[in-house]
Amino acid sequence: MKEKGKGFIAEFKAFVLRGNVMDLAVGVIIGAAFGSIVTALTDDFINPLIASIGGVEVAGMIKLPWVDYTGLDTEAATALSLNYGHFITAVINFLIMALCIFLMVKAVNKLMSIGKKPEPEAAPTTKECPFCKSEIAIEATKCPHCTSDLPAEENE
Repeated sequence: MKEKGKGFIAEFKAFVLRGNVMDLAVGVIIGAAFGSIVTALTDDFINPLIASIGGVEVAGMIKLPWVDYTGLDTEAATALSLNYGHFITAVINFLIMALCIFLMVKAVNKLMSIGKKPEPEAAPTTKECPFCKSEIAIEATKCPHCTSDLPAEENE
């Protein structure tokens, strides 16, 4: 039983310490931290900017007509309403995060391609029949489509 336990622990340790799992963990942690930065940017800069330009408050809400709001404090009234401002803020956060991730992936792909040599073009495996214009194997001496004999210079 101990060997199975050690095997399981060793297998789990090997899984966790693989490069892609560690990269994923680092990515999630950095993504969460970056998400809070984007949220702060949206809440502290973009929403007040929108409110100052258009006079529209982004943190708005629509009170539901069938709910009696008398006697409710602000927190309870907010919970019983449609908070479109929070939704707009979440959409703005998502768009900023998507743009940043796109730019980061594009930059990483550009950096990864700097040192790579272009792959040589593969030798052709087919050619065109001069009579019927069908695609045939490069070694063919007779066209399988029109049964024409191919000229000798086509075989080389």
